[in-house]
Amino acid sequence: MKLILTHEVTNLGAPGDIVEVKDGYGRNFLLPRNFAIRWSKGAAKQVESIKAARDAHAVHDLEEAKSIKGNLESSAINVSVRAGDGGRLFGAVTVADIADALADAGAKVDKRRIEVGNPIKSLGAHEVSVRVHPEVSARVKLNVVASK
Repeated sequence: MKLILTHEVTNLGAPGDIVEVKDGYGRNFLLPRNFAIRWSKGAAKQVESIKAARDAHAVHDLEEAKSIKGNLESSAINVSVRAGDGGRLFGAVTVADIADALADAGAKVDKRRIEVGNPIKSLGAHEVSVRVHPEVSARVKLNVVASK
């Protein structure tokens, strides 16, 4: 059975990979759990166009990645969130919130490249990592402030 993976599957492949698996494994495990879709010419073309778009947005040059890292680490980014008494947040700061704050500061970053160690659930200074390039990660300082 020929399938296109939609999620990372250990010892099989990454999202977008076209794999050949036994019928039972595909039909009883991968498809019901939405780890894969059935292969077709149209689906394969769509996956290739998605990969091409991701590749176009990726940073390929190591020097450019280092420059972006320097820009991201040079100043703190303010993230406004709703907070209650004592500085506790209503929920947590999401990677989408961080990506929006970075975009407001002039640095467009894909939210899938932002790594938050522990959930941010309080006001104050925090630090997150942004994978700019496979070899370069930036440590970004966040100031989480209460919105008015």
